Order: sequence, then structure tokens, then C-alpha cells
Amino acid sequence: MAAQSIRIAIIGGGLAGACMANALFQKPNLDVHVYEASPEFSERGAAVGLAQNAINALEAIIPSARDSVLKKAGAVPTNSTRLIMASGPHAGQKVFDLPTSENNCIVHRAALLSALIAPLPGNSLHVNKKLQSISINEGKYKVVFGDGTVETFDAVIGADGIFGSVRKHVLHEATAEHAASPAGFWDCRYLVPFGKAKEKLGAQYFDVHRQYGWCGDGAFIMHDVLDHGETVQCVISAVEENPSEERSWPLTREILEDKLKSWLDGPIAKNMIDLILECPDLRLYHQWEHKSTPTYANGNACIMGDAAHAMSPWQGSGAGMAIEDAAVLGALLGQVKAPEEISVAFRAYDQVRRPRDQRVVDSSNVTGRMMCLQGAAASVDATGLLGLLGSRWDFIYKFDIHDEIRRAVSLAKDLGKK
Repeated sequence: MAAQSIRIAIIGGGLAGACMANALFQKPNLDVHVYEASPEFSERGAAVGLAQNAINALEAIIPSARDSVLKKAGAVPTNSTRLIMASGPHAGQKVFDLPTSENNCIVHRAALLSALIAPLPGNSLHVNKKLQSISINEGKYKVVFGDGTVETFDAVIGADGIFGSVRKHVLHEATAEHAASPAGFWDCRYLVPFGKAKEKLGAQYFDVHRQYGWCGDGAFIMHDVLDHGETVQCVISAVEENPSEERSWPLTREILEDKLKSWLDGPIAKNMIDLILECPDLRLYHQWEHKSTPTYANGNACIMGDAAHAMSPWQGSGAGMAIEDAAVLGALLGQVKAPEEISVAFRAYDQVRRPRDQRVVDSSNVTGRMMCLQGAAASVDATGLLGLLGSRWDFIYKFDIHDEIRRAVSLAKDLGKK
């Protein structure tokens, strides 16, 4: 007997939603549609780093991803990451160089999204579709959009970001208790031509396409190369003692020089401040996170990516966790033959993915405090900071997505027997 066609709505057309769509659209048992609230598929932010675990997950979704997605998007091999002390008596001390590797890359977020959207069928992509409500009627999900459009689906996947509406449906009465909250940091980002960054920051930092991270009192500065070596992403992040509930705020020289006052005699702060203030509409963006989430699934609805586990960016793993989510969900839904099997697949996804995702949320915040020389890191030199950071990334990178997929599929089979 032929498998029943199952209709699935993906709410949100950012990186998470696009990865999810790629994981599902070639499966013959599924009829997949992606709904984006904005007038076009777009991404806020400058760049995203993808480590080996994230690229392996992307290749589990799209086997040709290195050429058909990453190369097309202008991804640049990370080559190496150099961490340096940037304030106080230890300014200029090198903490570490991560080994050269072509397995990791950094890529412009918008370019990556475009490359992920390109292979998707146009009749499955829908813009200007802001979710208004989700309700259940006789086992079907009635999805209502702001323009009055009403669609019916067998399942709904929320990839609609930190403040997304699908999370509210999944968590229901627990939504307020587990809402996103300020992580205790802000950041600002600016993309500049390679030549300008080299001139303003110093030619010595651009002899190779290396990512630089500068650790100092209460803040962190980073710069790295994008777009086949044509563009440099410049980032300033800082600790917030009294985090604001505002999403963003205009950023001025006064704010930057006050936050980096103990950095100004060091090797990078003055030049980075001058460079980043050239941004025509410079704003700081407050980092938010989900400190806890009791479940990622409720019946035939689930959440993934930032909608499930928003995290601060200190371990560079937000996008990677979303891609891993998509790979696991894609494998699970590929096994589903009828709508009544979806809730079991989503339960297996929740049980397998949520512990890992939440561990990264928690670890990333602690890592950020260390990289801004807070707490135990407040008075350390480069050797001391290396000792604190040590192997904090090991559990993220030393990960086998195929084992995770096998575990999830096996669990779904066991749950389906109960």
C-alpha cells in the first residue's frame, strides 16, 4: 500500500526553517510548506560559524552541502582561531591558537540562507505569512495567518525564532515560566571590506584568514573573514550587569569607550571602536536565551532551533544545534507513514535532542563570562584563561550526528510499540 501523503507546515523561513525544509522536501511521504512572516526570506546578523559537527549534520541533510551550499554561499575555512588577552597587565598575551582546519568555516548568514532556499520548490515557499493562531480540530492542525489565509496540516514545526508563536502552542500553560530572558550580554556587528579592516585594525592581523578573539575586562572583540576573503566581520560584545528588556539600543562612542575603558591602552580597542562607529546605524543587540524548556513537542507540533533553545553565541553553536535538530527530525519524519505516527517521532526527537541543546545553552553563557574575564577569570593571565576554557568545546565538536539519528529512530520504534 502506498504511503499516505502527510502535510507539514514549517513556521519560519530562517536558517533553521530552511534546513528543516531541505531535510524533508525530498521525502515522498511528505508535503512540506514553509511560511515566513517577512516579505522575503532573510537573516539578521553578519556571519555564522559552522564547526565540523554542524557541517556533518548539514551533509546528513544535503550530501553535497560543501559544494552546493557552503561554497556557493562564499564560506571561508576558519583555518585557525587565535585568542588574545586585550586589557590589563596581560594585554597582548596569546591564550591559544586552535589548529588549522579546513573542516570548519564561517559564512555570511544571508548568503547561507539563499543557498539553502535555492533548491526548494517555489510552490512550497510562502512569504508575508505571519502566524496568527494554531488550533486542533479532529486531529488536524488549523493554521491561521495574519492575512486571513487558513491552512490545514497533519503537523506543525516551529522554526520561528526566540519569540516565536509555535513555542507558545507547544508549552501552553508553561509558556510564561519558560519564556526567553536576557542572557546578560549585548553585541554589535559590522561588515567592512577586507582592505579597510586591514588598514584600520593592522595588517599583522590579516596575514592569514584567521579568526581573532580578544578577551578583556567585561567585554570581547572579534574579527573574522567572510565572502571568499572580501569582507571582514567586526564584533564587539559586552557584559550587562542589569540586562535590559529592550531588544536593541543605539550604540554611541560614549557607551563603547565607557565599556572598554580598561582596554584603551591595549592593542585593539581604539581601532575597533573607530572602525565600528563608521556603521551608519550602529545598534547594540541584547542577547537572549531559553534558560529552560520542559519539552520540544506537544502532539503533532514541535519546536526546533532558536524557538526551542535560544542561546548566547559564545560557543558559536546556535546554528549548529539547529542543523542537528533538522537532521534528526528529517530522519524521524522520513520513517513516518501516517499522521498518527508523528507524535511518536516528535517525542523521540524531544528526548534525544533536548538534553544536548540545553547543555549548550548553559555552557555558552558560562563560557561568555570567562571570555569577558568575569568571576574566576577576572585576574588570570593567558595561561590561567587557557586552563579555564580548556576543553569546553569538546562535547560540542566530538559528536556523531549519525549515531544521534540512529538513537532517535530506534527510540521512536520503541515508543511506537508502547
